[in-house]
Amino acid sequence: MEVAMNRLVSESASPATSPVGAQLPLNLVHEGETVHVLKLHGDKATRQHLIELGFVEGSQIKVITHSASGVIVNIKGANLGIDSNMARRITTY
Repeated sequence: MEVAMNRLVSESASPATSPVGAQLPLNLVHEGETVHVLKLHGDKATRQHLIELGFVEGSQIKVITHSASGVIVNIKGANLGIDSNMARRITTY
């Protein structure tokens, strides 16, 4: 039991893993990959704006393409472009 608990604590402390898999900010997800929203970062207004765009916990996102200024994703059937700064605020798994 203690070994399992130590493993759980060490895995949860790692920034690269979670019980649901690897975690990446949206701006680092490769083109063509489908991921899910784990957490939103930023002030209350920023998080609210992302929620209004459809980035809620568990939402599925497919990365269509990257550009110098941001990323284009498909979320809830709609293509949406967001800048790199905003994409960094979305942790995915």
